[in-house]
Amino acid sequence: MNDMVFDEKACARCRADFPSLARVHNGFQLAYLDGPGGTQVPQKVIDAVSWYYKTCNSNTHGMFITTNESDAAIQETREAVAAFLGAPDWRCISFGHNMTTLNFSLSHALVREMKPGDEIVITELDHEANRGPWLNLAERGIIVKEVKLLPSGRLDYADMAAKITPRTRLVAMGFSSNALGTINDVAEARRLSRAVGAWLLVDAVHYAPHFPLDAAALDVDFLLCSAYKFYAPHIGILYCRPGLLDSLTPDRLRTQENAAPFKIETGTLNHAAIVGVKAGIEYIASWGEGSDLRSRIVSAMNAIAAYEHRLASEYYEKVKAIRGVTVWGTDFSSSHRAPTVSITLDGIHPADAAKALGEKGLLVWDGDFYAARAIEVLGLAETGGVIRVGFSMYNTREEIARLLDEIRRLAGG
Repeated sequence: MNDMVFDEKACARCRADFPSLARVHNGFQLAYLDGPGGTQVPQKVIDAVSWYYKTCNSNTHGMFITTNESDAAIQETREAVAAFLGAPDWRCISFGHNMTTLNFSLSHALVREMKPGDEIVITELDHEANRGPWLNLAERGIIVKEVKLLPSGRLDYADMAAKITPRTRLVAMGFSSNALGTINDVAEARRLSRAVGAWLLVDAVHYAPHFPLDAAALDVDFLLCSAYKFYAPHIGILYCRPGLLDSLTPDRLRTQENAAPFKIETGTLNHAAIVGVKAGIEYIASWGEGSDLRSRIVSAMNAIAAYEHRLASEYYEKVKAIRGVTVWGTDFSSSHRAPTVSITLDGIHPADAAKALGEKGLLVWDGDFYAARAIEVLGLAETGGVIRVGFSMYNTREEIARLLDEIRRLAGG
């Protein structure tokens, strides 16, 4: 049981750690309600990046002090990310410039293990970063099937079961929708994929900022996420099941180390940002309890998840009561739902609404957020998609009240 509580008092202390939260625009303090697009970073992360540039900015694997220190700092981050993801070993953790780049690299490696007529199953709910790399393989003779998105915002698991066959080599799905907040049934996808011997790849970019991950317990083959969604710099992260990456042939230079986790890391990485990732993970863990980093991460994330759920649930219930507002996606009756709420306003283009809210210091996103297929299936593409609000650990009820007042004004209520 998690005894940690993250409440409004804890949030107030947390907010003091994020310098950007003090910014004012048009006389309004900025309310960063755009977490799904990327969170703000605490001073601890800023200091870590600055420390790297001040002390050991160097390329890797050399014979002098700063390169040795750079190697050590990157290694420490791999170990911290392994703890964050519940990976059994740091060798499971590869870094890239972003999740999309890593997924394209992985697709190039996996297609070498396939033949024309083999099948890949993706979903209509996913971000294009977990659709495009696989849809592109159709030109190599791979058959790509798509699991249907239901009007409720959930995937059709009967359709998934029907589309996974003995020819399926890979099932690629998101853990949580960045557009609707839906949390998908990874356990069911694992059961179905395991039955036919297919790999399971999970895009956890929108899940990782809000809930503890345990890649080993999930029994996934691949899991990807992006550190800039959980209070750290822009770095893509790939988890591979132990030994799996060593069995694959990704695109690489002959001078590149041919062993996991390095063999899929092309070119020189952003070392300063990687150091910042460790600081971001340690910041999250500082809000938890436990004798080791992993236990503190899990404790903190469970407590923060409960706080974010309360905020999102309050916003969901109040915004859906406003005349002219349509809320898209599932309700908050289950605690296992990402704190992301998307709406449309009758007669108002989402971009116009987002611009008007932005002028009041309320930062929200509009559009499809690269979940283009989901927005198309819901019939919202031609009208500009949706207005998305996403809650993070530093958001407050006061910000919700400001947002609701402005939405009522826009709706004419």
